[in-house]
Amino acid sequence: MLRLAAALAAFFLLMTYPGAATEAGWALMRNGGQVVFLANANAPGSGDPSNFDIENCRTQRNLSDRGRQQARRIGALMAARAGPVEQVYSSRYCRALETARLAFGDDEVEIFEALDSLPDDEQRAADATRQVLDMIRSYTGSGNLILVTHPENIMAMVGTRAREGEAVIVAPGEDRFHKIGSIVFN
Repeated sequence: MLRLAAALAAFFLLMTYPGAATEAGWALMRNGGQVVFLANANAPGSGDPSNFDIENCRTQRNLSDRGRQQARRIGALMAARAGPVEQVYSSRYCRALETARLAFGDDEVEIFEALDSLPDDEQRAADATRQVLDMIRSYTGSGNLILVTHPENIMAMVGTRAREGEAVIVAPGEDRFHKIGSIVFN
């Protein structure tokens, strides 16, 4: 009986942890001045087709209907629960750009190539990470800075796995980012 009670307590603790982390993330964002990596919303599959062209969305993996709904929900929740969003930068990939535009509006989004899917070439990937770090270090706004990119980039730059549509709040370190909070929008 005692073992069952302990197992149930552990189960309920694990079930509430993402919610607690999400509430802590909202608290950080309400204060403003946060840097937030936002993983693109739901885009089924993995990778991109062999005929990939950055200028042609038909050659890329794109948001599903669920992903578009998720992006709109992200924007509505950010507007209702976070402090002001000062700037939004996005990868050029259609799934990231559409996530950003649906969540924050077409006029609010600027493209930042360094947020594109990181290349396989280690030097070019390190250069892109450095560009993102430099941009963040030069950010002086009081509102939140949103960087819409890919789950793989967040893993490479922060060292944490992000779900599609998850916000990872970071602080810049010497050569990478440190996670200080997150918000799960599922």
